[in-house]
Amino acid sequence: MLSLLALSVGQTVAALPAAATPAPGSTVAAAQDQAARAIARSLSDSAWRARVRQAALTTDEVPVTALAGRAGNGLKSTLATADHRIAAAKGLDADTGSLLRLRLGDHAMRGALSAGKVPWVAPATTDDHASTIVAYDVQGRAHTLDARHAPARPVYVVDIDGSKALAAGLDVLNRQLRGYGVHSAAPAPAPAPQASATRKPQAQAAAGGFWTTRISAVELSDDEEPWVKGDAEIYTLVTGFGQDGNVRVDPVDMPYLDNDGTVYRPGQILVNWSNYKYNLADAVMMEEDGSTNYRDLAKAIATVLLTITDQGTYIPLVNAILDAIPNDWWTDDPDYVDSWYTLASSDNGTRYGARGNGWMTVEPYFVQQF
Repeated sequence: MLSLLALSVGQTVAALPAAATPAPGSTVAAAQDQAARAIARSLSDSAWRARVRQAALTTDEVPVTALAGRAGNGLKSTLATADHRIAAAKGLDADTGSLLRLRLGDHAMRGALSAGKVPWVAPATTDDHASTIVAYDVQGRAHTLDARHAPARPVYVVDIDGSKALAAGLDVLNRQLRGYGVHSAAPAPAPAPQASATRKPQAQAAAGGFWTTRISAVELSDDEEPWVKGDAEIYTLVTGFGQDGNVRVDPVDMPYLDNDGTVYRPGQILVNWSNYKYNLADAVMMEEDGSTNYRDLAKAIATVLLTITDQGTYIPLVNAILDAIPNDWWTDDPDYVDSWYTLASSDNGTRYGARGNGWMTVEPYFVQQF
């Protein structure tokens, strides 16, 4: 998927550094396009083409920059440059490592690829509404393909390792918010640890531990997406007021939420109520993709939420988070998935998102110390 301090005397939002000017989505797309064209041209070498084919048939995602180290054709240098551009555009640390991955566009292409058909190479798209995509052949020529129907010809897709990018990004988000004076919990992983069965708070009062809200089931809406787009990488920002009365935002990584229209049963902790002053919190679910710059996101969230103070009663914070999302994220690249207002510590049942894109079944859950 963080806690925020209210403005202290003399502190102003204007003191926060300016966000980076390049549009991260366009920079990432350009880097992926550069990588796709270079890989396509490299496949004119039959021995290298066979090596890539074997890797693509053996694993779902090929770490193509590392594999290119054995190509001996200068490809690794080109891909390493693209990797650096992507990491910088997403606001990730320089030591994040390679993010580029290569995969076969559709399972139905395996037969033609195995038979030796020379594949084309396409950069992945983050646009759910794309009607066409571009793929390159071994001469570097561009071909337009239907984004909704996979071709018979095998096509390699150059994409980003979303799980790696998201994990690195949430770490950056955490550190950056703290740097702005925003207290932050480390990103909550999945699945949740196993603990004792749910009992009444009174029965647990004398025991060490804390109450949480746990996700027992979750599903996102089934949308028709381009075949060239990979699995979703989902995280949730849980927001509320911390024990000190200041706004907090806790990121929750949800790496299992790969596909729409699938019910997942993670048993994952969503809210740790020991961190919150009130028995209410909000949740904003987001998707990691090429447009996400985590340093810009941290600045945007801090700019909005640093102005909110505890008024002695709970204030929903979903709208503040949504207002902080940069405008370009809403154009052909919807990072925002759904939101849940006023989740209560006592909630036990199914809650539907305000946007209508998903639902979660939640339950109170006590995590007991050993």
